[in-house]
Amino acid sequence: MYKILATDGNAKRAVLETVHGTIQTPVFMNVGTAAAIKGAVATTDLYDIGTQVELSNTYHLHVRPGDQVVRKLGGLHKFMNWDRPILTDSGGFQVFSLAGLRKIKEEGVYFHSHIDGRKIFMGPEESMQIQSNLASTIAMAFDECPSSVADRDYVEKSVARTTRWLKRCKKEMARLNSLEDTINKNQMLFGINQGAIFEDIRIEHAKTIGQMELDGYAVGGLAVGETHEEMYRILEAVVPYLPKEKPTYLMGVGTPANILEAVERGVDFFDCVYPSRNGRHGHVYTNQGKRNLFNAKYELDDKPIEEGCQCPTCRHYSRAYIRHLLKAKEMLGMRLCVMHNLYFYNTMMSEIRDAIEQGCFQEYKKRKLEGFLENDKK
Repeated sequence: MYKILATDGNAKRAVLETVHGTIQTPVFMNVGTAAAIKGAVATTDLYDIGTQVELSNTYHLHVRPGDQVVRKLGGLHKFMNWDRPILTDSGGFQVFSLAGLRKIKEEGVYFHSHIDGRKIFMGPEESMQIQSNLASTIAMAFDECPSSVADRDYVEKSVARTTRWLKRCKKEMARLNSLEDTINKNQMLFGINQGAIFEDIRIEHAKTIGQMELDGYAVGGLAVGETHEEMYRILEAVVPYLPKEKPTYLMGVGTPANILEAVERGVDFFDCVYPSRNGRHGHVYTNQGKRNLFNAKYELDDKPIEEGCQCPTCRHYSRAYIRHLLKAKEMLGMRLCVMHNLYFYNTMMSEIRDAIEQGCFQEYKKRKLEGFLENDKK
């Protein structure tokens, strides 16, 4: 059950009740594509950094270790040792990202595994079956994510097929949830809005899928090459047409500034690889902008990454030490940076929730964005 607790303009503060606990929104989901956060971060660490939802990927787990393996071991929660909500992406994004390794047909998509080249078929039913085996809290519908530069004719046909696939996903999910041996019989299904950067196609698709009574609705196919301005324009056009009584998820986004802008436009759920990917390269987020800890100016800097930060990294280690670890290619350096970055994102989401409740989100957003520019001015 989804319940809006407070609004501030279009920004909303809500809760989503799930079989694995309550999700406080707006929320940033921490990305663990192959059932692990890259950078040697354990699920036991996720509690310390304020993680609410972990996100894993259907395609990657199907390829390795295999969803049947995960099922035999009791599902993803047991496999990973994580008792809070998990969202699984459907594999639809790999239809976009593995363009050179796939062929799209009406029945589904034929892939060549990026690991060993073996042939894989995934359609709506297969995606739902894999996600049911993984037993995630929230399953995503199988869709095609067209390129932001695809022509109108292609996008129209792609979106129509995504709608047909969504109907098949919903039917198969209902069947799987009714089976006696299904691990999570309360698995939720989110549909995905597509349409590249064509507002009218997006709006029409939002109206169509909005009538299908799903558990939530995502806006997909953004952050795939279009400008930030185009992304915000599409969100402003589309979000009002998605059901207000259901959560809204902006897939694969983004920077802290992107998140603030999208919250202002009514988005609840976010995920992005940025905090972990940047952390593995020594780039850390602070309220004064991003720092590159490889920079020589940190060689003798005994301050934490961000003064006042309560993350496990900042409470115990200095910029100088972390820089040394990164330069020495010690894995601990990556781990400490990733943990700080995820804590930063999760804490920002908590601050956003408080600001919406207090009716001062605009002031919070302005202050935060101005802070992010501080490093650029130095």
